[in-house]
Amino acid sequence: MIDLDPQANLTLSFYTGAEWQDDLRENLTIKSWFDADLPGQKISLPELVLTPPRVNEHLADSGGRLDLIASHLGLIDIDLQLGAILNSHHDFDSSTRRYLQVHDCLAEALRAPAFREYDLIMIDCPPNFGLVTKTAIVASDHVLVPAKPDYLSTLGIAYMVSSLQKLVNNFNKHATHQSDAGNHRRSISPQIAGVVFTMTQHQIGQPVTAQRNQMEQVRAQNLARVLDTSVRNGPTFFADAGESGVPAVLRGSPSNPSTVELKALTEEFIASLAEKGQSR
Repeated sequence: MIDLDPQANLTLSFYTGAEWQDDLRENLTIKSWFDADLPGQKISLPELVLTPPRVNEHLADSGGRLDLIASHLGLIDIDLQLGAILNSHHDFDSSTRRYLQVHDCLAEALRAPAFREYDLIMIDCPPNFGLVTKTAIVASDHVLVPAKPDYLSTLGIAYMVSSLQKLVNNFNKHATHQSDAGNHRRSISPQIAGVVFTMTQHQIGQPVTAQRNQMEQVRAQNLARVLDTSVRNGPTFFADAGESGVPAVLRGSPSNPSTVELKALTEEFIASLAEKGQSR
């Protein structure tokens, strides 16, 4: 998992605030990788991979492993740095090269042999469509869109879908230009794996009427597949998230509704990848 959100909630699900402050903040976050004339010039991405101890002790019997690249509150400034890099060249050829270098930087780093052992790499993005988010999308095969089932939140789905398509078109246009010039560049085609509704309020075993109506409106727009599974708002279930270093879904009762929904979401997401013939 790669945490690109400056709020660092994913990171703080596995490390306490004190551990982040004392052990990770200075040199062991994704900010260290971004902080250079071009990302990765000071430190390689594999050097930042952490294996959170408490959750991996919990997973030991499964034979699996969960690794993390941690976030940093200072990521909020990285969009400005990447923007300055993009604007540092004015002739078309140089601008095209720099555009591809910036947007493809994370994908290029993830091609390192160290990342081939993973079954799945998940990237947690900030809730905006800035340059940091764009590097994640360029590096991704699929995009999972979380949304609250309310009017203002669902308005953002159409914007996200159109922005994603614009990014794909622009990237591929620049890649084609470079390939025509003899510098082969890959094209991209990330797919929206689905919209998952979160923080739902339930009555009589299903989301309340107002939220169901919003969910149906999104389905009717047919902008993207809406996953069957939704995840309820569980303040008690998630109240101590991060304190133990083991996510609530791994600690909670198997019969807890939030546990059931999160596991069902995982199964539905993985099944959607299998439908598309993706093994990663």
